[in-house]
Amino acid sequence: MKFILIDSRSGKSRSFSANGLVISLAVAGLIGIPAVTGIVGYDRGIEVAGISPERVARWQDELDIQRQQVTETRARAAETLQASTLRLAKLQARIVRLDALGERLTSVGKLDQGEFDFSSEPAVGGPGSLESSEPYEVQDFIAVLDRLAGDIDDREQQLSVLEMLLADRKIQSDVFIAGRPIDKGWMSSHFGKRTDPITGRKAWHNGVDFAGQEGDDIKTVAAGVVVHSGSRNGYGKMVEVNHGGGFSTRYGHQKTLLVKVGDIVKKGQIVGLMGSSGRSTGPHVHFEVYKNGRIVDPSSYIHRAAR
Repeated sequence: MKFILIDSRSGKSRSFSANGLVISLAVAGLIGIPAVTGIVGYDRGIEVAGISPERVARWQDELDIQRQQVTETRARAAETLQASTLRLAKLQARIVRLDALGERLTSVGKLDQGEFDFSSEPAVGGPGSLESSEPYEVQDFIAVLDRLAGDIDDREQQLSVLEMLLADRKIQSDVFIAGRPIDKGWMSSHFGKRTDPITGRKAWHNGVDFAGQEGDDIKTVAAGVVVHSGSRNGYGKMVEVNHGGGFSTRYGHQKTLLVKVGDIVKKGQIVGLMGSSGRSTGPHVHFEVYKNGRIVDPSSYIHRAAR
């Protein structure tokens, strides 16, 4: 193929010939130049805008990390909620025990009925404030649980000490000698000098006598430990109880003994049945009180009020 080129200024012409291959390469070159220029420009545009393939890859990695953090945060939140729920349940169980202990102390301490009602919520109140009406954050809620647990620990210790004191007072009341060793009967002989019922002469009487019917119950006037249960000269069948603190009591002339040495007896417990064993003229109980090994007048203990 022959081509003629004419110069527009000088009017001169120039001709040349080219085959089909050359023409094809020239056309391909003309078409490829804009495409290559566009691609290079696009890549440079991405790099200019700061968005390179490497940066996109880094963003993808960061998104993966954030997804993992979200998953871990959700798991920790679930664990925290579960732990808080379990802790709250334990605190509620301890509060139930405190309520039971409080009711027991109310009964032991003989407090007024209704003064401490552990079956109902305590009455509280006060004017509200908008400034303080804020929801609890997780950390604040955990801190409140910590303070509540500490308060419960303090209350348990205080109530335990109070229970010990009341129990000690109950023990002291039980060993406090007071009252008569019988429910029915009358005082037939006083403490001190009297006319001996057997000889008719003046004699010293170490205790007091309560007359009654044969087989009547004989009870301890205080809690203690039985140190003697059997026959003794002059007493017939006799029980002696040691109450601690230097005090002991004796119950003589019984028909039947219902306790043995070493038994722990409560205040008012039946230790035997009334009889006329030993040096006696009829059914009665001879009652004696000892303090630090010395005989004392039982009358002062018989007539004093029980604690």
